Formats: sequence, structure tokens, C-alpha cells
Amino acid sequence: MKILFIQTGGTIDKDYPKTNDGYAFEIGEPAVSRVLNKVQPGFEYEIVSILCKDSLDITDADRAKLKSHILSSSFTKIIVTHGSDTMPDTARFLGIVENKTIIFTGSYKPERFKESDADFNLGIAVGAMNVLGEGTFIAMNGNIMPPDNCFKNPDNGLFELKK
Repeated sequence: MKILFIQTGGTIDKDYPKTNDGYAFEIGEPAVSRVLNKVQPGFEYEIVSILCKDSLDITDADRAKLKSHILSSSFTKIIVTHGSDTMPDTARFLGIVENKTIIFTGSYKPERFKESDADFNLGIAVGAMNVLGEGTFIAMNGNIMPPDNCFKNPDNGLFELKK
């Protein structure tokens, strides 16, 4: 199995700023590279950075750029790291891409934080690649969900299926 990991930004990739007086975060190197360096992945992979934005700042033009990259890629298995606030919007924008399995994932705390959920969510996404067929999915909170039927619950912050 060969997986293409695409960084778009979001909390998973956030890091402390290098300035002394800053309170804001900055988007650093792809978190997935640090996660994969800690384990011995049983698959080949490539990591590319398409965007380095908070998901609230991602525009339809950014989504079109991501979609264009995915459509032109020879990879059939793709994991997109993305901020949780607009992850379903971007996944729905992308839609189903013929002959490709695409999974969006991210985290609620930056990967660099000790109690981050980044490793867990990335592991769920990688594991799901072994069993999912063609389609676009979201991997969050230990669940795999179709983007057309899920949302981020504003009350608890968790991704849930619409009832």
C-alpha cells in the first residue's frame, strides 16, 4: 500500500510561534511526518503540503487547488490532514473521486501537545485505508463517516452522524 498524505493546516499542524510575545499559533511542518517517524509504517508514503491555513480561513479557491492536486495525483489512497471546523465542507466539496479512497482527519489539540488526539486519528485513517473502497470519508473520534452525513457537534465538538 502507498499513501499520499496532504497537509492543509489546521490544529493538527499548529505550533507555537517563534516570536517572544505572540499568542497566536503558526502552521509548522506536517505533523504526519513526526507521527510516522515514531513508528515503523508497513506501507510506503509521500507527504506534500498544499495549504498551511486554519480551516476557518480555507476558501473555495483553496478547496479547488486541493481537488486539482488529488485529481492529478497517481496515488489511489490519500489522507488529508485538515482543521476540524470546516473539514466536512472541504470533504463535501471534493466529493467522490473515481478510483480513489480519500480520508480527511485532523485533531482537536496540536500534534505537538502531549495529550493530542492526532496519533489516534491518523492511525484510524491509515487502518481504514486497508478496508475502505472508493469514496471520500472523515476519520475523527474513532469513527469513519461519510462527509455528506456528518457534522461537528457545536455542543461537544465531536463529529457525529446526522439523525
